[in-house]
Amino acid sequence: MTAAPLTSPSATRSDADWWRQAAVYQIYPRSFADGNGDGIGDLAGIISRVPYLAELGVDAVWLSPFYPSALADGGYDVDDYRDVDPTIGTLEEFDEMVAALHGVGIKLIVDVVPNHSSDRHVWFQEALASPKGSDARERYIFRDGRGEQGEEPPADWTSIFSGPAWTRVPDGQWYLHSFATEQPDFNWRHPEVHEDFLHTLRFWSDRGVDGFRIDVAHGLSKDLGEVLPSTAELRAMPKDGTHPLWDRDDVHEIYAEWRELFDQYEPPRIAVAEAWVETPERRARYASPEGLGQAFNFDLMEADFDAVHFRDIVTDNLAQSAVTGSSTTWVFSNHDGVRHATRYGLPPRAGRAVKQGAEWVAAGGPEGGIDRELGLRRARAATMFELALPGSAYLYQGEELGLHEVAEIPDEERQDPAFLRTTAADRGFDGLGRDGCRVPLPWTRSGSSFGFGEGGGHLPQPAWFADFSVEVEDGTAGSTLEMYREALRLRTELQGEETLEWDEALSSDDVLAFERPGGWLSVTNFGAEPVTLPAGELLLASGELAAAADGSAVLPGATTAWLRQSAA
Repeated sequence: MTAAPLTSPSATRSDADWWRQAAVYQIYPRSFADGNGDGIGDLAGIISRVPYLAELGVDAVWLSPFYPSALADGGYDVDDYRDVDPTIGTLEEFDEMVAALHGVGIKLIVDVVPNHSSDRHVWFQEALASPKGSDARERYIFRDGRGEQGEEPPADWTSIFSGPAWTRVPDGQWYLHSFATEQPDFNWRHPEVHEDFLHTLRFWSDRGVDGFRIDVAHGLSKDLGEVLPSTAELRAMPKDGTHPLWDRDDVHEIYAEWRELFDQYEPPRIAVAEAWVETPERRARYASPEGLGQAFNFDLMEADFDAVHFRDIVTDNLAQSAVTGSSTTWVFSNHDGVRHATRYGLPPRAGRAVKQGAEWVAAGGPEGGIDRELGLRRARAATMFELALPGSAYLYQGEELGLHEVAEIPDEERQDPAFLRTTAADRGFDGLGRDGCRVPLPWTRSGSSFGFGEGGGHLPQPAWFADFSVEVEDGTAGSTLEMYREALRLRTELQGEETLEWDEALSSDDVLAFERPGGWLSVTNFGAEPVTLPAGELLLASGELAAAADGSAVLPGATTAWLRQSAA
């Protein structure tokens, strides 16, 4: 690997607005790098790869859950919100990691999971040991069952991971878990829940954490009457802030409390909401400066590789960010979805109500159903499109290597409850098992885990990972890794005000071109036919360009180019 710079080229700002146009790299810690050879990624592994992150040029790292956990849901079942899982490290190593990241100018965002704890959390264990109606049970959502002996659940609700959303305890009561059985929902009407999470946010902020990603931010507040609605009734209820379970208006009272705490720090701590809501207007409330300040939009993750669709998404989200005063967010891949290099090599979804790649994953990833080369070309073009946009770009570990989704994982080696609790026809999130995007990263072209650690990995890596390893791509002209590095370097150099102007002369149903402040132009060809680029200095392209007879540069299909326009 080439020598790393002393500081990240794009992350030296310490002012309060550092997050507005940040490039944030998501680390799923169990699959990033293994420092002790036990097959599980850990903090020591992350610390060892800080030079890699600095050379990549990201502004911040978002660290997925690292807390003590039984891994019923990949770490999102939290036993203790103010500690580190011993398989991942210690609080002392956490402090060392913060210092190492800050030492090269990289901020740190950590996941917070406030909708539910694990069933091993001290509070839930206390609730189980306490009688019905006790204060300990009131921290969670316990109810008597229906039927003569309370043998039926309080309602016929289904959890997000399939199966009943209510589980009975030995004394006959039932508790609500919107996700896995091991993830009991908190009762956010209890003042101790409020105070404990404020304690948690202070704990990590005082240790140098710069921000928080809020899991299931739309789910905390619930309004459950004596008689609970049926599933059919829930589905018929409007999601306008009055729904009993999701995206209630009063959830923002919680985030106003959090904002008051965040603003006590200098610079203020930031937060970004994972909020699945009905409309952009509902999402905008989470991005309010009086609340969390920023919210994910997953629109590009759910879009076909299509110029018209991409333009509509960008236009709508920039308009929403203008209303809130926040910056928008862009993301193509994360720990919950099929990697975009794979999605773009599959037939378009074309409006069907299924996540891109879900059917292919459920079928075991047949090679006859995917064009991997086209998928990677489109993914590289899409990433350069994303990095040219105003706002924050969230990148998922391994996408800088051009990794595809790993579909060929034997059933007996899978870990995701979205897979384990459902059938092949209906796995978790619209058919997805999520293990395929959580396979440990390949750092070297050989070795028992391709350099992930001295031993194997907690999920099996395919042989083709060798060709996508950091060792193979580092310093290789035209590699996806080198494209990401250069794009992130240029992004920092070129970044200006949070605006863009569509170039109508160049744009079409197959081409999107827009100008950013400072006179640089991004042009993406979503179609198959090549298009001629305007005159200007070529800064970077996601693929090889051709030349026309008159010497003009020609942009092939599934390619993005950045140009510094010639002076008039």
